[in-house]
Amino acid sequence: MSSEAPATASARAGLWLRHDLRLRSNPALAAAAKLNGAEQPIPALILLCPQQMHEHDWAPIKWDLYYRHLHEFVKSAAAAGIALSIQVIESWQVAPKAVKRFAEQQQLSEVHVNVEYPLHEVRRDRAVKALLEQQGVAWHGHHGNLVVPPVLTTQTGTIYQKFTPFAKAWRQHLREQLGHNGLPFMQPVERRCKVAAAVVPEVDYPRQDSSAWVVGEDAVYQQLQGYIEERVTAYAAERDLPGLDTTSRLSPYWELGMLSPWQAVQQLAQLSPDFPDALDQGPDVWLTELIWREFYQHLMFHVPRLNYGKAFLKHTDAMQWREDADSFQRWCEGRTGFPIVDAGMRQLAAEGWMHNRVRMIVAHFLVKDLLLDWRLGEQFFMRHLIDGSFPANNGGWQWSASTGTDAAPYFRVFNPTLQSEKVDPDGSYIRRWVKELADCPKQHIHAPGKWLKDRKRSDYPQPIVDHKVARERFLAAFKAL
Repeated sequence: MSSEAPATASARAGLWLRHDLRLRSNPALAAAAKLNGAEQPIPALILLCPQQMHEHDWAPIKWDLYYRHLHEFVKSAAAAGIALSIQVIESWQVAPKAVKRFAEQQQLSEVHVNVEYPLHEVRRDRAVKALLEQQGVAWHGHHGNLVVPPVLTTQTGTIYQKFTPFAKAWRQHLREQLGHNGLPFMQPVERRCKVAAAVVPEVDYPRQDSSAWVVGEDAVYQQLQGYIEERVTAYAAERDLPGLDTTSRLSPYWELGMLSPWQAVQQLAQLSPDFPDALDQGPDVWLTELIWREFYQHLMFHVPRLNYGKAFLKHTDAMQWREDADSFQRWCEGRTGFPIVDAGMRQLAAEGWMHNRVRMIVAHFLVKDLLLDWRLGEQFFMRHLIDGSFPANNGGWQWSASTGTDAAPYFRVFNPTLQSEKVDPDGSYIRRWVKELADCPKQHIHAPGKWLKDRKRSDYPQPIVDHKVARERFLAAFKAL
């Protein structure tokens, strides 16, 4: 991922920061610091592009979290001798010229980045690299945003299309990497120079309050440490119970690069001398969820069609989805008459986040009960999630729609009422988000239609679809492909 420039006495490295505003576990930063020495500042560039955020459906709450963190990062970066230049650009098409101009102004001999894997980012970086090399500036890409870069292949040289063998290969790659090199670049870069903190410019993009989420590298890292030390043991037993709200809620920090997945590996490695083997069930299942995240990153890198709204299983692009704007709107607003679905959608609107199990339930409902295109849900999630990750969100929706790799079989159609009884047995999650049902007793909370009718109440809707009928409709449509 790098190109070499001729060594010179005035060699100077710079850094282009993207989804990696952190001092710890940042290989691009560590490499630039090593070349420049402890006495010299590290020039670093941050490009902010509202048009790109709009095109990629960034949620206002996600942008607010990033923007708040950026205000903290400029202070820690200045104390660490990182001379930030923060620029607002009109489109990613001008990124190559902006990076070139930065390299010229700072008299750089090389630029370091942490690699990003979706197709548009790959093309952007390829254009920047080519322009820099024309000027004799070397480009160095580091895999700082994944534990295992997208290099895993089967014995026949093809990519992994099933998660279980991928996870096995991922763990083996990590096992070998730890055996050869140990845990890499964990500590913050230490320097003996300081610079003035950069000014964060105003950016014309909508924001939604994210103050419920901490920002600042130290605070975020403490969230990770606290979860591993205090709660990960119970993850396997409690991860499917949204009423307990005991998942890590670290996903926004992975997505925005405030945490590196290597930092999770470092923490988990302390729980087993044979890591990644011999972990207790809770930490092991949690590690598997991190592997799912990387699985979808690898797929996005290797399968370009996924970047264009296409299904992984090509024949499913011919699926005949219904067009029903009213049903879609009621799903968006949490007014479907299925309490677990409505609770999830209302949590998303209020918090910009939704419990992962509930994400699966509401996705199945949109696609298989309402027979609406999974891409509608995929985009709606991206526009509202604080942890909206293009690869993970796409992978999750295609899994639910039975159009993706290693997806749920098409004939597996979640019954939303049975799912509700399973994941929210006492109805505490539903009552928290569906206020109309705050007084609904446990025996009726998952299907309150009759209970509401008996009381002549109309403040909560009746179900907008008959699940049994909808299930057969979906199966018939899928079988027709």
